Amino acid sequence: MRMLKLLIIGLMLVALVVPVIAQDTMEEPTMGAWEACPTPENLPETVTIGAIFGLSGPISVYGSVQNQAVNLAVEEINESGYLGEGVTLEVIFEDSNGDAQQSIAAMTKLVEEDGVIAVLGPTLSTEAFAADPVAQENSTPVMGVSNTASGITEMGDFVFRNSLPESSVIPGTIAQAAEVLGLERVGVMYGDDDDFTLSGYDVFIEALEENNVEITGEETFARGDVDFSAQLTNLIATEPDALIVSALAAEAVQIITQARDLGYDGPIIGGNGLNSPAVLEESGESSDGVIVGAAWNIASPDPLSVMFSEAYEEAYGSLPDQFAAQAYTGAWLMATAIRCADSTDRTDVRDALAGISDFASPLGSFAFDEDRDPVHDPVVQIAQDGAFAVLGAESEE
Repeated sequence: MRMLKLLIIGLMLVALVVPVIAQDTMEEPTMGAWEACPTPENLPETVTIGAIFGLSGPISVYGSVQNQAVNLAVEEINESGYLGEGVTLEVIFEDSNGDAQQSIAAMTKLVEEDGVIAVLGPTLSTEAFAADPVAQENSTPVMGVSNTASGITEMGDFVFRNSLPESSVIPGTIAQAAEVLGLERVGVMYGDDDDFTLSGYDVFIEALEENNVEITGEETFARGDVDFSAQLTNLIATEPDALIVSALAAEAVQIITQARDLGYDGPIIGGNGLNSPAVLEESGESSDGVIVGAAWNIASPDPLSVMFSEAYEEAYGSLPDQFAAQAYTGAWLMATAIRCADSTDRTDVRDALAGISDFASPLGSFAFDEDRDPVHDPVVQIAQDGAFAVLGAESEE
């Protein structure tokens, strides 16, 4: 295990490239050449950041793996001396439980009472819309590692995310599904009381229109619903080529299994809420044919992705998912910003974070754009025998 970690750390240290701020003749700060940041010399013995994840309730299928991935990254960061000799990165974890008010309370505690330098999370976009303004008002960098709804980074210049928004993933998912599966007509289901599912619905509709795919019908539901038979019966009766579902994990599992119970055996195309091994595990054989766009797939041949997957499996006895990969990468991104700032000043860390580019990570080569959104390539997956495979690749095996 230790040797594997050292290999991962070595690759990260060699490959991470970060900004150096240059001065022009007028001494106005401009973005200069890119090179590896030197080892920090001015950090205190303990550097503390926060993390807000859904560690209980239905969304723990996302939050628990995020927690594990961040702990793995922090262990590697500290073992490598990445923040300087004798400097320890510490994370204070808070449970959001999928609740907006609990997320606000957690963010307030971390930012105002604990005085953390920066925060990872919250898990859900709805939580982020509620809690991130607290970080923005206190000039504290916050990075969503699973927030994909539209408008997240528009909350302020201290708000980042390393999770590809639905607008960067769904259009490619629909285009590839239309090409590979020959989609012409689809039924649409979406949660109408959640920022993430509503945002996903909007992007799905636009993508379907762009690909000239007819919508045969639309049905809605709410978080906490357990019976979707009426909506599914209505949509299946329209004989669609696929069902489009914008849902979180708990509702997605029931929609998938109930659709199969009603005799529907076609593709089910979902947003990021379906992108969890827990969804496949809980829906069993019914999940075969579920298609989801993603920021990462475990089949990636990238050396850092392979090493991360092996280290995670060795540490926790299970394979990582996209939420783990993004949380792990998020912890390294934040540590890199702190390293490059060589400061615990929140604004300095924000500026260093915004400048990261060509960052070698399990997600591939990573950068933030001018709006603090992530830039890297997505992938389209299809569920087969309880696991996600890359769409198209399964037919080549």
